Amino acid sequence: MLLIGVLVLKGVYPFLAITHRVDANTLVVEGWIHDYAIREAVEEFRRGSYHQILTTGGPVEGSGGYVNDYQTEASVGAELLIKQGMLRESVKMVPSRVMDRNRTYGSAVALRNWFRAHNLAACNLNVLTEDVHARRSRLLFQRAFGNEAKVGIIAIPNPDYDSRHWWRYSAAVKDISSETIGYLYAKLFFYPPVSSREQNPPVSNFVKFKP
Repeated sequence: MLLIGVLVLKGVYPFLAITHRVDANTLVVEGWIHDYAIREAVEEFRRGSYHQILTTGGPVEGSGGYVNDYQTEASVGAELLIKQGMLRESVKMVPSRVMDRNRTYGSAVALRNWFRAHNLAACNLNVLTEDVHARRSRLLFQRAFGNEAKVGIIAIPNPDYDSRHWWRYSAAVKDISSETIGYLYAKLFFYPPVSSREQNPPVSNFVKFKP
């Protein structure tokens, strides 16, 4: 039992915070991530052979639901990328217009529908997110895209704690406990609705930022 406990403590973080890139020209950034991950997203774009960077996310928390595209996590993430030096023409926001408990999947469906609405082949894409959210993000984005695209994942470690000894930090314990439950739910009990395409009406044109 002690050995099993040690193996779990040592293995759960690298299991959840997986990084596995694919050969892709599109970088997808989950719009809710913090500044440290936004900075890493800019560096990832510059290092890679990406042609565009797309931000995803639904209505910001506390908004009471969808108001407009500029009050979404996708919009917030896009503006943060631009503030960190990304060219505005390289960044496109792809907002989700629904707010429910399956926010990551809803964002993935909105992105899939955006590609379809513009008659673009998704091909392969890399999704960048924060550390222990990575495995769940890859699972749900891949479910949304199915055979339309191969999804890679990039996990940005949280600088506030040492991932090798995460159990010493209350914030890490909270994050890992929550993400473990979330991943198991997504893996074992979450079945995407047949009508998931209609949950996020496709955007008819590229979303432009306010001047």
